[in-house]
Amino acid sequence: MMAERAPNWFDQGGASYLLYRPGYPDDLAAVLAALAPDRRLAVDVGCGNGQFTRHLADHFETVVGVDPSADQIAHAAPDPRIVYRCGPAEALPVADGSAGLITAAQAAHWFDLPAFYGEARRVASRGAVIALVSYGVVRLDPGPINDRLARFHDEDIGPYWPPERHMVENGYADMDFPFAPIVVSPMAIHREWSARQLLGYVGTWSAVRRARDAGQAQRLADFAAELTALWGDPDQTRAILWPISVRVGRL
Repeated sequence: MMAERAPNWFDQGGASYLLYRPGYPDDLAAVLAALAPDRRLAVDVGCGNGQFTRHLADHFETVVGVDPSADQIAHAAPDPRIVYRCGPAEALPVADGSAGLITAAQAAHWFDLPAFYGEARRVASRGAVIALVSYGVVRLDPGPINDRLARFHDEDIGPYWPPERHMVENGYADMDFPFAPIVVSPMAIHREWSARQLLGYVGTWSAVRRARDAGQAQRLADFAAELTALWGDPDQTRAILWPISVRVGRL
């Protein structure tokens, strides 16, 4: 009898981003919406497949999701409250003075910030709010599984992280943000995931894709095997956490 072939967690294709990336807590969109001067229009920049855009739609009459990738937008679930448009953060396809809230979730570190901020000021209505959202490195409860995951993130694929990753890990604290700050309470993403789900998520990391392209497939496979062995039953769920950082300002 032929042995069952182990899944290749690190060659899942573009749809895995939608399947395995963690969503955002509902409270985050509610907090930001409450700060906006009105609920007519929100603009989610670098929206990807609309993970955060969908949350905003529960609080605004209309949400425009903007992303330069047509492939990402093609994977977004249709919603009558959301208009998806393909375009860069530095040239938003949005009318002047129309948006009460401008957000960028896990995306601002890729932008030309001065150009994006100029566009945010252009499309903002009077008293509008801008929010840059990021979530940090995934965590499990302290122990061997968390230690192995951290070593994989920091050491095994550490050289393959793009320089912009540092901005995410420090919660955009060092990023230029020339707006009157608004403090919001700390938040986190909480999930109960199996080993299969966690490995699917790890497979969406940019450093994993770059390591695979650099011929490091065996290193990735070894990590998947080690994590699965430490986990035990791969369908057993464990608590997973990502700390959320939000920089909010008044335009």
